[in-house]
Amino acid sequence: MLGELDSKQIDEVLKSNIVGHLGCSDLGETYVVPITYVYDGDSIIGHSAPGKKIEMMRSNPRVCFQVSQMKDMKNWKSVITWGSYDELKGEEAYRALQLFAKRLATVMPSATIKPVEGFDLEKFAPKDIKWIVFKIRLGKKTGRYEVRS
Repeated sequence: MLGELDSKQIDEVLKSNIVGHLGCSDLGETYVVPITYVYDGDSIIGHSAPGKKIEMMRSNPRVCFQVSQMKDMKNWKSVITWGSYDELKGEEAYRALQLFAKRLATVMPSATIKPVEGFDLEKFAPKDIKWIVFKIRLGKKTGRYEVRS
């Protein structure tokens, strides 16, 4: 059966994943790239070194974001959102990175990798990389699913 996800189901898909696809466009060029992210209930939070996607989003802040959950070809969920890029600075960027690090710590893949107590921004985002922290402030959200036995 094919169907549409309701807003609660859409939020669950966004909250339960950490990798999505960010789409941006500028000057007639479209760019789609996977990113790790955190969903805070209103916005997608991400971070990046300077590069093409940051340049494009600074020029045209209107973006699209897509996330999928796939058990197999007949059991999947997909969410597409549209929103606006907003670069974070100072304390707001620091708090966003704390949330990001806390969420990623919950998906550590190995018993030998353990989350570090407390948050050390230098270990998470070394100063030799000029990290850019951003939010995609979401507007429209849609979702579809397929479930078959």
